[in-house]
Amino acid sequence: MIKTRHALLAALMPAVLAACGTAQANPQQEVKVLRYQGNAGNVTFPELAEELGYLGDVKLKWVGNTTSGPQDIQSAATGQTEFGGAFNGAIVKLKAAKAPIKAVIGYYGSDQDTYQGYYVKEDSPIRSARDLIGKKIGVNTLGAHHEAVIKEYLKREGLTPEEVKQVQLVVIPPVNTEQALRQGQLDVGTLGGVLRDKALERGGLRPLFKDVDLFGSFTAGSVVLREDFIAANPHTVKTFVTGFAKAIEWARTHSREEVVAKFQQIIAKRGRNESADTVRFWKSTGIAAKGGVIADQEFKTWADWLEREGEIKPGQVKVSDLYTNQFNPYAGGSGS
Repeated sequence: MIKTRHALLAALMPAVLAACGTAQANPQQEVKVLRYQGNAGNVTFPELAEELGYLGDVKLKWVGNTTSGPQDIQSAATGQTEFGGAFNGAIVKLKAAKAPIKAVIGYYGSDQDTYQGYYVKEDSPIRSARDLIGKKIGVNTLGAHHEAVIKEYLKREGLTPEEVKQVQLVVIPPVNTEQALRQGQLDVGTLGGVLRDKALERGGLRPLFKDVDLFGSFTAGSVVLREDFIAANPHTVKTFVTGFAKAIEWARTHSREEVVAKFQQIIAKRGRNESADTVRFWKSTGIAAKGGVIADQEFKTWADWLEREGEIKPGQVKVSDLYTNQFNPYAGGSGS
């Protein structure tokens, strides 16, 4: 963590010093092109917002695809991109490392249609959390959503910290999880979205538990920007977050068929040599609050968990320092 802190401070110091000289933001001088990382075969809400004309004079510049949430927000924190999104627990950890970032809007979550499930083969002897001792669970990355949910499940089911350590988490690309599970390389596989739906269509798998079983419907991740960028470009940030929030509500209030058609149109138009097959399985935003408004509990849950795990010190991170809803028109029940 010390190394991460020093690296981030070194990378961010020039931007921080530059921001200190900014007296009051001039809308005409603000940054209007926002660099970001996308996801192959998927459409993000900022991309949807741009297509719908919700971003006004703010433009997006795609610089490649992200490999994970933690990587995405690291890129934003070190100035390689203007914004990035990740699991809220990963944001807490990066903030604990003194990264000057702030979450501005929720962008994904879990509900009864959109969730992360933890699956075993139909004939697996694994039936309970205790059966996972000594077993391997496939996750997309460490220190993020999947690991947090698994460890919370194990804790709630009564496993001791020593027993939890005996459950092995194996990092594996989500597209390879089903095959590794069926071939016996994994005992449990984490599956969500189209990968889950396709795997279940093929049969032979059953769920051990789901994240919604533990937490109900919840927003799991947020998009962050650097604090110096927010201070220097408040009008741009307002436009960006407003358009983002409106795009979430567009997806929530239009039919599934309309959303899928729009996503397919965006993917075809951007010409990144990718398949649009996965968006056919889109079901819901998964976001709990209207317009992606962030609630305290969405960060407090994971800050408390990280404290219990010894990943951060008690009181090291204040929940109120992690996010702001000031740019979201739906905060306080407003917005249209």
